[in-house]
Amino acid sequence: MATTTTLPAADYNNDHHDHGHKETFITKYVFTQDHKMIAKQFLITGIIMAFIALFLSILFRLQLAWPEKDFPILEVFLGKWAEGGRIKPEFFLALVTIHGTIMVFFVLTAGLSGTFSNLLIPLQLGARDMAAPFMNMLSYWFFFVACVVMLSSFFVESGPASAGWTIYPPLSALPTAISGSGTGMTLWLVSIAIFIASQVMGGINYISTILNMRAKGMSLWRMPLTIWALLFTAILGLLSFPVLVSAVVLLFFDRSMGTSFYLSDIIVQGQMLAHEGGSPILFEHLFWFLGHPEVYIVILPSFGIVSEVISINSRKPIFGYHAMVYSLLGISVLSFLVWGHHMFVTGMSPFLGGVFMITTLIIAVPSAVKVFNYIATIWRGNIRFTPAMVFAIGMVSFFISGGITGLFVGNAAIDIQVHDTYFIVAHFHLVMGSAAIFGMLAGVYHWYPKMYGRMMDNRLGYLHFWITFIGAYFVFIPMHFMGIDGVPRRYYAFTSFEFMEKWLSVNVFITWSAIMAGLAQVAFAWNFFYSMKHGKIATQNPWGANTLEWTTPIERIHGNWPGELPTVHRWPYDYSKPGHSEDFIPQTVPYSETMSSNLPHDFEGNPEAERIQREWEVQQLIVDGEGK
Repeated sequence: MATTTTLPAADYNNDHHDHGHKETFITKYVFTQDHKMIAKQFLITGIIMAFIALFLSILFRLQLAWPEKDFPILEVFLGKWAEGGRIKPEFFLALVTIHGTIMVFFVLTAGLSGTFSNLLIPLQLGARDMAAPFMNMLSYWFFFVACVVMLSSFFVESGPASAGWTIYPPLSALPTAISGSGTGMTLWLVSIAIFIASQVMGGINYISTILNMRAKGMSLWRMPLTIWALLFTAILGLLSFPVLVSAVVLLFFDRSMGTSFYLSDIIVQGQMLAHEGGSPILFEHLFWFLGHPEVYIVILPSFGIVSEVISINSRKPIFGYHAMVYSLLGISVLSFLVWGHHMFVTGMSPFLGGVFMITTLIIAVPSAVKVFNYIATIWRGNIRFTPAMVFAIGMVSFFISGGITGLFVGNAAIDIQVHDTYFIVAHFHLVMGSAAIFGMLAGVYHWYPKMYGRMMDNRLGYLHFWITFIGAYFVFIPMHFMGIDGVPRRYYAFTSFEFMEKWLSVNVFITWSAIMAGLAQVAFAWNFFYSMKHGKIATQNPWGANTLEWTTPIERIHGNWPGELPTVHRWPYDYSKPGHSEDFIPQTVPYSETMSSNLPHDFEGNPEAERIQREWEVQQLIVDGEGK
């Protein structure tokens, strides 16, 4: 497993870097095949989609906070869906649906994995580019088309999809069920099908590149944890996304061809429809077989990013490198065995529910390993609180907070009571949403100098962190108590039931907190785009990091390295090693150049290196003896 892989593709890459090649605007910025530019395309598209999703969330938060108040400006933007300045109930559900869809699929999946897989896999492995650059380009453009199709549903007469981001039948299976079940739902399904094609192409590319195009000396056990995380993420996507495709195809059949995969005994306006024998629970099984691996498709890249950022800024080796890799493997395997915990209320067999409950609680073990290792890495480190570092620490905080509530909802007896309440909203927004977003932002701040050759403003970075961090907790902590009280999610107004009215003032507080956190993202956007041209010019290795991407030139060149590809001699976490003159040792530095700081375990399995080290140590003893 730890052997170095060298294939003919690597030889091809050594020759494929003609820096005199003339690029047009189209080939450089639009239909580019350079992995670094494609990473920027994924990132900027993801940022735009995130702001759209943020705007949608503010709209429905206004409705929840002030259900009886009119906002005339809403009619200007939303037309018939907000006549008189008040959002219609059916459009409220559409806002919730598209917000969730954009965040889960287009921001936290494609925006996160697409950006950092493309940026880091070739750079950290010592490759010229991806294994299939043209397919890499297609992956982005399929993603872009999927975004356009999804947003276009706002401009159809019947409105966007309105069945929640999980699109459960029958609302998604009957085009006449509600207004959002018509053309908007069809566009949702088409968009997701295109999106999955994008993810499959990307996943094949990422896995092929990692397994086949590592630089000389880059064994699997010398790969950074970012690469391990992105590898397992790609494998999860390849195995789970096709299942959602099957669910979508059967949904198309039910909608258009009169089949009954998900429908049975449906009455619409007093008329019994001719659908028999189907079950919406079948859709739930297919959806959540993707849906729970999707949680880890979202969070694993953040784990990888945070591992790198915390180690670099603590100036310490990552604690328990092998344990971190095995925990990633354990999470990946177990993620396919827990989907049923989303379905405890479907009449599931108690025995089967018990099985899913046990696997759900077991998956907390490898997750806890990662958290403990992060804390152990930070412990007594020479910590540098860069914007990337504080966002990484924030990610760990959110993962702990949201993960603890996962122990509650993983228990069937408790989950049945809080299912579809605000407790669930708070749980997954902390453990998946906020944690993954903070991991993504840590990566943006950390690798921004590599992407754009300039530094982002630290003061704006700290402002962005503190307002977002505090705002997120102010938004989601109160929701736990609302859920415990039985307040259901996706309700249009809290005036529907008397027991919910006492939470109106809390909803006002949550909405103001959400607006505050939303405004902080404006500071981030300004910092991000302004720094591209006006930020401080970055040095080649501004963080004193060990991995290969910081050995490339500051200016973007096709092929990443001028001349030969680098050779790797060591693992990526040699920080603050006793006996060395600096507190970092890049992976390209041979052990023969660091004799004074080499440790016995550095040469495990290499007798020749052990012999050379022993001879050097004997020579040093002789020199020291003569000096005395």
